[in-house]
Amino acid sequence: MSESILISGANKKEKYESLLPQLKALVEGENDLIANLSNIIAALKYGMNFFWVGIYFVKEKQLVLGPFQGPVACTRIAYGKGVCGKCWETKQTIIVDDVDTFPGHIACSSLSKSEIVLPAFDRNVEVNLILDVDSEHLADFDETDKAYLEQVIKIIESLYEN
Repeated sequence: MSESILISGANKKEKYESLLPQLKALVEGENDLIANLSNIIAALKYGMNFFWVGIYFVKEKQLVLGPFQGPVACTRIAYGKGVCGKCWETKQTIIVDDVDTFPGHIACSSLSKSEIVLPAFDRNVEVNLILDVDSEHLADFDETDKAYLEQVIKIIESLYEN
């Protein structure tokens, strides 16, 4: 296991392409879910310079905060509420250019301006966790982020197979 993540690239796509193999190597040989998720979150936060990155687990009919990097966060989110709850409900990635315009947005930090939220699925194709990434800049996420973060989701989903 590497003790550091080294990101190279002149643009977002190249940075993700540099990061993905390192994420795979980071979790290889480790079977503890929380340890692996914690390292993935830290690598995303510092490797891509995101404002906030975290996991919400589906537990007892709500989302419960898991490993994260950044300012303190909302601990529990109801089904269908806010961006994370809506992602859980629709089972689809959601990109929000301006969180202040998202109906029912839950403001855990007033510094967060845009967001991308992605579902991860268990073997029964039910959402078992949500990956939430925030930026302090408006419209900071796009289809490039969606494509590569969905690959990160595949790495996360593979952790459940171990």
